[in-house]
Formats: sequence, structure tokens, C-alpha cells
Amino acid sequence: KNYILKQINRDITLDTGSSSIIKGFYLYQNYPNPFNPNTVISWQSPVRRHITLKVYDILGREVATLVDEVKETGIHHYPFSIIHFPLPTSVYFYQLRAGNPSASSPKGQAGQVFVETKKMILAK
Repeated sequence: KNYILKQINRDITLDTGSSSIIKGFYLYQNYPNPFNPNTVISWQSPVRRHITLKVYDILGREVATLVDEVKETGIHHYPFSIIHFPLPTSVYFYQLRAGNPSASSPKGQAGQVFVETKKMILAK
């Protein structure tokens, strides 16, 4: 297979050129885990949607917002480095939120929100 890598604002999208259909939102485990100083956080999105990807410490405090913008359908890879976010050795959680809840949104996909959280370990 031929692969095409696109890098836009540090978010890397991998397009395999296949006709496979992404059936739902999914947040993958970061790799490598444990990590030092770099890891990659990946997710898939079946539709164009506003995405937020945040990192929290063990106490639930937000320590970084990695993505806060509309992303296209596809599989996305975000390289996360403690060089940009100096953090101590610890357990961290990263959370993907897709969609914008709104009281005025009609029922259906427009008002649906996907949220998933995973654990990662920074070991220095």
C-alpha cells in the first residue's frame, strides 16, 4: 500500500487511500506508554467535528490543551512532547471530546457528544 502523510499544525493525518469506512469515534492508547519525552495520541473520527484533546494530571487539573478545532473525517495522530509542556514524572490522563453540546441542537448527530479518556505514564 502507498501511504500519504499530511502534517497540519502538528496534527498528522494518515490517509491509507483505501475505501475502508470509519464507523465511529475511537480514542487509541498513546504509544509508547510509558513515554519520555515523546508519545503519539491517536483517534478516529467518522465525521467532521469540533475536537478537543486535553491532558489532565492525577488530580484532574488540566495541564495542556493539545487540540481545540474542527477536524475532518479520518484517523488523526498528535505527537505530544514534554519539551513543549514541561511536566514531572507522573500518571496523566488525556481526553478526547468530539462535538459541541447545545440545548438548541435537535436530537440526532448534531447534538451528540463523544467523550473518552485514557491513561498515560510519563517516566523520566
